[in-house]
Amino acid sequence: MGKIMVIGAGGVASVAIHKIVQNKEAFSELVIASRTKSKCDALKEKLDERGVKIETAAVDADDAKAVAKLIAKHNPDAVLNLALPYQDLPIMDACLETKTNYIDTANYEPKDTAKFEYKWQWAYREKFEKAGITALLGSGFDPGVTGVFSAYAMKHHFDEIETIDILDCNAGDHGYPFATNFNPEINIREVSAKGSYWENGKWIETEPMEIKRVYDFPEIGKKDMYLLHHEELESLALNIKGIKRIRFFMTFGESYLTHLRCLENVGMTSIEPIDFNGQKIIPLEFLKAVLPDPASLGPRTKGKTNIGCIFHGVKDGKEKDYYLYNVCDHESCYKEVGSQAISYTTGVPAMIGAELIIKGIWKGPGVKNIEEFDPDPFMERLNKWGLPWKESFDPEKVE
Repeated sequence: MGKIMVIGAGGVASVAIHKIVQNKEAFSELVIASRTKSKCDALKEKLDERGVKIETAAVDADDAKAVAKLIAKHNPDAVLNLALPYQDLPIMDACLETKTNYIDTANYEPKDTAKFEYKWQWAYREKFEKAGITALLGSGFDPGVTGVFSAYAMKHHFDEIETIDILDCNAGDHGYPFATNFNPEINIREVSAKGSYWENGKWIETEPMEIKRVYDFPEIGKKDMYLLHHEELESLALNIKGIKRIRFFMTFGESYLTHLRCLENVGMTSIEPIDFNGQKIIPLEFLKAVLPDPASLGPRTKGKTNIGCIFHGVKDGKEKDYYLYNVCDHESCYKEVGSQAISYTTGVPAMIGAELIIKGIWKGPGVKNIEEFDPDPFMERLNKWGLPWKESFDPEKVE
């Protein structure tokens, strides 16, 4: 059994921590660290004495030296980074200093630039190889499970995959006119950025929300979805044999988009500092402060999510279509772990990735994206830990 350190105490971290405590066969000790120690203590109080020893600590995840000191003190087998994407690099630096395996769910994003990509973390490949430790990138759902789905499809169903469409549908209703299901700052930066997709060896950029499609999602129905840039496109375009096109779509309701357009038009989604009463403030950070806390949405969210991948390719000389997806119910998630399905679908895969690294089922020094490992043990654990997958061999295609 292993010892895991979780950095972060928000919605996704809470789910991952619940699942770590459930998985006593893999984890014997847990350290929960966050800037706000009271959040860690609240989780410990709730989950203590269930067979996993829990300790808590305060740490500034922006400070690599402080993180390294904490890691050295507790000596975990791996660090599961569930803090903010801005903090990926200092936590990776701390793991290098202490020669500790690293897992995250989202790639690095500079705080002053609304751009997320893998180049900063991929630059650590040689350092992690020399240190003899593994950095597992993107062990959430998208990225994460979508990469595992792609590796599974490649291993079991195709000789070559020509196209992948990743579809992320949240049909949950929380009752607010406008709220985000995860960190508002990250969410709004993501959806207001320009879109892009990979086709025939190059990136094609689109205006935000320029490309819209309607899709009939299993167990949910028809929803409007929009093409976005998403980080797993980058790694899958490199790692999946034969790929000619890969796109990412996410559903948005008209109310959400109307509010977002209004906020953009008045400058509230900007990350450029402005002067206000003699102080410098960032409009998006102020907006984050006045919007509902995503953690508060759990008890009031009803409905389901459906996230999956539609593959088209060739097997034994014949064209083939294949759809792998998961449907998750918001109310069931809240009943189990006190969080809605957006946090659940990220937190469960985070725990699974940590288990596979700690047990040495997935191993290999360096910085690795999730689809570079054998998908089968991960797929088995999705069924075991609350994210059962479904498949279709005759899916509706996306134009």
